[in-house]
Amino acid sequence: MTSSTAPLGRVLIIAGSDSGGGAGIQADLKTVLALGGYGATAITAVTVQNTLGVTGVHPIPVDIVHAQARAVLSDIGADAIKTGMLGDVAMVETVAGLLDEAPGLPAVIDPVMIAKGGAALLPPEAIAAVRSLLVPRAGLLTPNAPEAEALTGLSVENQDDQRRAGAALLELGARAVLMKGGHVAGERVVDILMTRHGESLYEAERQETRHTHGTGCTLASACATGLAQGLPLDAAVAQAWAYVQEAMSSAPGLGKGHGPLDHGWTLRR
Repeated sequence: MTSSTAPLGRVLIIAGSDSGGGAGIQADLKTVLALGGYGATAITAVTVQNTLGVTGVHPIPVDIVHAQARAVLSDIGADAIKTGMLGDVAMVETVAGLLDEAPGLPAVIDPVMIAKGGAALLPPEAIAAVRSLLVPRAGLLTPNAPEAEALTGLSVENQDDQRRAGAALLELGARAVLMKGGHVAGERVVDILMTRHGESLYEAERQETRHTHGTGCTLASACATGLAQGLPLDAAVAQAWAYVQEAMSSAPGLGKGHGPLDHGWTLRR
């Protein structure tokens, strides 16, 4: 960190690129900047996408991804690591190795598996690798309901299900799990932060909007930024949650499908 009194909050983001700018690396970098941190990247894939969906994915070779991350860590350094779209088993294994090379850093693992438009971003064998290799290395795991179902084999349809799946993920080794409730039916959205010591709830009226592209990437990166800046876990998640809620409500209305958030709202206020 650059200062013990005002840490910059360096976040190394290991994720895929979104040509539409609403999710992935682009959303991650916007979020980190908007919350006062410094973002660096190791890009795992280049996608062809917009608000209507993903029409192409070009993976980056794993040795290049590893080299990107090592270049950042050996010079600029990091105060937290955030992972997003990884793509295949080899990439998951590479990222697990990178996390082991930086054992003191909090790792926020967003287990990206399905794009907002429905495209599969992670094959079954890679989901198993995430379960065995990344979940135990997660300082904070941020699954939505479908991702939690894929990782645990449990149905997630209500708050009790969220807690059961979260407990199962803690048993798999995650130090904290933010069980996201956006896919759980109800007038209110409830996210549950679970650790072995208790839970915290983050709750708001559901926003009826199609502009939700990149919410998962954005929330995970916001959490990573808070942790990189030295915030306690509860405070980092609370800050991230409030940031995403406002980014959704002030979305610019771009695109014909699932539109992007307003990542820059903090810079105008």
